[in-house]
Amino acid sequence: MSVVSIPIVNKNYTMGCEDGQEPRLIELGKMVDARAREILDKIGPLPESLLLATLCIVMADELHNRPTPSVSDADLREILARIREIKNKIN
Repeated sequence: MSVVSIPIVNKNYTMGCEDGQEPRLIELGKMVDARAREILDKIGPLPESLLLATLCIVMADELHNRPTPSVSDADLREILARIREIKNKIN
């Protein structure tokens, strides 16, 4: 297990992650930091706990409203054909 320091709005948060996942955690931290700064720029200074709650609600709303990827019938037929090819190679 690795430990990474993630800066969010000028405060460092120490977080653990699986070995090799450090770059991903750092990148996610940068996304959270950027979003937190956008919130602060729009509404002004907030206590840490209120910023955290606001940030969670904003990001949850963005995730909820994100369009779901669609899969066409053609895509499904192609996937099924690949599965059958693999099955035939195994048998």
